[in-house]
Amino acid sequence: MPSILELAYLGDAVYELYIREYLINNNPGKMKDIQKLSLNFVSAASQRRILESLINSKILTESEVDLVRMGRNAKGGKSKSTDIITYRYATGLEYLIGYLYLNNKDRLKIIMQYIWEVK
Repeated sequence: MPSILELAYLGDAVYELYIREYLINNNPGKMKDIQKLSLNFVSAASQRRILESLINSKILTESEVDLVRMGRNAKGGKSKSTDIITYRYATGLEYLIGYLYLNNKDRLKIIMQYIWEVK
């Protein structure tokens, strides 16, 4: 089994791919506009906001919230562009995405659908 940080790394890539696919399919237009829209999803601040919404709306199960905590509390790098709390929340979301990608793609799709709706 990959480490927490490895799954967060995978989750970052998977999350970005899902977001890019969604934006391209739902917002045809200029690439600069699509890139600008992607910031509503992929910046650390956006990921923190999205994660807090997932938790507060009770979309995540208890075990998924536990996974987020594990990812959030993992010892890892630091961000130059955001505070450590926001960075760790983003890492928690990325870990959850990576974990679900390997273990439960159906659940990942449900969570991603919610993310697209709340943007």
